Amino acid sequence: MPSRDDDMRKFLCRAGIAPEAIGASLEIDAVLQHMRRRFRKRELGSAALRDLGLACQIDLAQLDVLIAIWAPSNEFGDDAGQETMVSTIADRLGIDPSRASRLVSDAIAKGLARRAVSQRDARRTIVELTADGRAVVRAVRRYKFLLMGDFLSRWNDTERAEFLRLLDRFSTWTDESATMATDRFTAEVHALKQDLPSLRDTNTS
Repeated sequence: MPSRDDDMRKFLCRAGIAPEAIGASLEIDAVLQHMRRRFRKRELGSAALRDLGLACQIDLAQLDVLIAIWAPSNEFGDDAGQETMVSTIADRLGIDPSRASRLVSDAIAKGLARRAVSQRDARRTIVELTADGRAVVRAVRRYKFLLMGDFLSRWNDTERAEFLRLLDRFSTWTDESATMATDRFTAEVHALKQDLPSLRDTNTS
């Protein structure tokens, strides 16, 4: 019986993609889709809140805001040193400023964050963690890295180094491919558009 991916393989071959890259692409995509579904459930974050006895006090969205306020350098790099405003949190989390504002207000109401005056510009209001907020972030991050550290301890130095190198390299593939789709695969993209049905506009009355 033909595989559902046979048509995909043929299409990619015609576009000039190397056969060995086709197989790898399909396998990597399957792994990433599986990871995406698991990440959407936020299994690790949920487990941390549950095991630390925090699940009844804060949810995952509020935890994200606390971490964005604290801005660990391994996630945010040089950005971690700047003063944090609501707009900064929105940028760090990729969410709407109004949603960031509501989540910050929730954190303040729970005593996990507070508003303060900027030391650089007295007209500007910034957001800081309280001692309780810092304790939550510290506990959750330590929980996460206990588990991740234990898992990676089972890998050898070469495996860890190679995985990190390749993961960093792979993380840019969408940036490069978006440009390539425009430049190299113009004909293929146009053909794909031509094959699409005319979808009904559900927004029209």
